[in-house]
Amino acid sequence: MSDITVIGLGAMGTALAEAFLNQGHAVTVWNRSPARAEALAAKGAIVAKSVEEAVRSSPLIVACLLVYDTVREVLGPSREALSGRTLVNLTNGTPEQARAMSGWAVSQGASYIDGGIMAVPPMIGGPHALILYSGSRQAFDACSGQLGALGTSKFLGEDAGLAPLYDISLLTGMYGMFAGVLQALALTGAAGIPAGEFMPLLASWLQSMQGLLPKWAEQIDSGDHTSNVVSNLGMQADAYSISSMPAGRLMSAPNSSCRCKA
Repeated sequence: MSDITVIGLGAMGTALAEAFLNQGHAVTVWNRSPARAEALAAKGAIVAKSVEEAVRSSPLIVACLLVYDTVREVLGPSREALSGRTLVNLTNGTPEQARAMSGWAVSQGASYIDGGIMAVPPMIGGPHALILYSGSRQAFDACSGQLGALGTSKFLGEDAGLAPLYDISLLTGMYGMFAGVLQALALTGAAGIPAGEFMPLLASWLQSMQGLLPKWAEQIDSGDHTSNVVSNLGMQADAYSISSMPAGRLMSAPNSSCRCKA
C-alpha cells in the first residue's frame, strides 16, 4: 500500500509525482503510455499495471489528465474502487465540470477535491507554486500535509467549482497582461526600439499601476464609479483605441485626436 497514487504522467503529472517522492512519500503511478512511468520507477515509484490497481493502492488519488472527460473515461471502469478514498482532480476545467465531477465521485463513495495549479511543472514542489483547492473540507484537512509537498495550498471553500473559477480568472488576468505587453513591444518595435531597451520602463510602469487595483475592487464592490474619478471614460476610450492599433498603422497615422492629457 502506498501513500499517494498519481494518475496521468504528462509534464505536470510527472512533476507532481516527483514532488511527492522527494518528500519521502510512497507513490504509485499509472499512465496510459507505460513508458512515461519508467523514469519515476527509477526514482522509487511503484508502477501499477492497471487503473484499478493504481486506485486500490492508495487512500489518496491525484489525477492530472488533459480534460475532465478523460478523468471519467479513465476512472469509470474502476469507479467501485474509489469508495472510501479521496480523489484530488488537478485537471483543467470549468466550475460546472468540477461540480459534476464532484457529484460523480461522491456517488461512488469517494471524497472529492478539485484543484487549480497556478504554476508550470518546474515550479512544482517549490515555494512559488500555488495550488488552489475546493471541495470536501474534511478531506482537504486530512490530506493537506501530503498536498503541501506540491507547493503552497489555498483552500477556497466547499463548492468544488471555486478552484477552477479562480484558476480561470487568474489566468485571464495574466493573459490580458501578456497581451498588453506584447502589443506595447510591437508598437515600440515598429519604431526600431529594441524590446530590451523599452522593457525596464514598461515593467516599472506596470508595477506602479498595480497599486490601483485594490481601489478598483472597492469601486466594483460598492457600485460607485463616479466618486474620486480623475480620468473620464471618453479620455480612456480614445487612448485605448490608439494603443490597440496595429503597430504599422499607428506609425503611419497622420494625426491623433487622443486626449490622454485632458
